[in-house]
Amino acid sequence: MITFEGADALVDPVLLASFEGWNDAAESASGALAHLTTAWDARLIGELDPDEYYDFQVNRPTISVDVEPGVSRVTWPTTRFYAARLDNGRDVVLMRGVEPNMRWRGFCEELIEACRTLGVQTVITLAALLGDAPHTRPVPVRGTSIDPALRAKLGLEPSSYSGPTGIVGVFQDACTQVGLPAASYWAAVPYYVAQPPCPKATLALLGKIEDVLDVTIPLGDLPDEARAWQDGVDELAAEDQEVADYVRSLEEAKDTTELPEASGEAIAKEFERYLRRRDEGRGPLGPS
Repeated sequence: MITFEGADALVDPVLLASFEGWNDAAESASGALAHLTTAWDARLIGELDPDEYYDFQVNRPTISVDVEPGVSRVTWPTTRFYAARLDNGRDVVLMRGVEPNMRWRGFCEELIEACRTLGVQTVITLAALLGDAPHTRPVPVRGTSIDPALRAKLGLEPSSYSGPTGIVGVFQDACTQVGLPAASYWAAVPYYVAQPPCPKATLALLGKIEDVLDVTIPLGDLPDEARAWQDGVDELAAEDQEVADYVRSLEEAKDTTELPEASGEAIAKEFERYLRRRDEGRGPLGPS
């Protein structure tokens, strides 16, 4: 059982989760959770005992030298819980994890029990996969849920995937089995640039969280990093005709289909997000 500290009075908490590993192409989802942890100044409230779930020869611990010379500290791979209070008064629990190497059912049971302890009402998992997505277009993000009420509320699709799954799929199923509403957002990272990081995909996932929670997330340097990432891939394509031809074929395929990212509803949401950022950047006398 996880022991939580400073989590007794959370207000209507929603759980946002990601897992490093198979569900985290180019570290896009874990990057989004790491960004939120910093942007919201989230505090650590608890962590899983890793001994039962991780093979430390696969996911090795790290050692670092502390501020005091000669003093080192070992950090174990595990799943940690952070809490943050948003400006609207609602609390968010951020669960930053590593896909376990063993005992997945017991792992999920412990996560479900943690949700009960914290009073979590909704679970949102972030994930990323490699796909046939051109880097020059908006990153596709597909939101799915098995829960009909949550699908209607968030405008999600029913889950239709059949095949091998990772811990995100297993955890989603575990939530469904106990009646805990859960949804998952998957970003498609171009597989021809699969190496991490992919700030453009991280930004796309953060945009979905803004919509779900109706908040503005401080983005810091992420937009500049996303532009630099795209410019770098442009240079790669310019130097390799085979890559350039492949990207062009992906662009043509995308442009001939109806993209959710280009729909009127998506454009309206993006404009609303822009206005909200602009207004929040102004003080009583205008921009500071």
